[in-house]
Amino acid sequence: MTTSLAQTALDNLLEEAKKAAANSYSPYSGFKVGAALRLANGTVVTGTNVENVSYGLTICAERAALVRAVSEFGPEIRIAAVAVANLNDAASPPCGACRQMLAEFAAPDTLVIFPAADGMTTMPFDQVLPLGFDMSLKKTGKIEQA
Repeated sequence: MTTSLAQTALDNLLEEAKKAAANSYSPYSGFKVGAALRLANGTVVTGTNVENVSYGLTICAERAALVRAVSEFGPEIRIAAVAVANLNDAASPPCGACRQMLAEFAAPDTLVIFPAADGMTTMPFDQVLPLGFDMSLKKTGKIEQA
């Protein structure tokens, strides 16, 4: 499903991520990041990083976009593609926390495009997070590790 997205659609998604990066609140690091999520219904939702003087309270662009998507469209959303951009010409794949959060809503073949050391990289989500934490809710209502 998601691996068939046209390159034009990915390029447009990346442009939306760049626009979001322009709104970054990053007075401490100066590292401006934006993310754009294409949902399965075709809607694009963006987010940007928002820093805090206590770095641990900073939220990454990918998580900001995801929180916005769930807030606007509900917990049933599914992500068809993810684009990450920064205005610092630096490699910036999604961090581990963002990868794990996205895993709740992304299929293994969901495409992720992000700046890498050798330019933009596009790969399926299961390569971005090959061994993510996974739990399944059983009909018993108990949570068991899969």
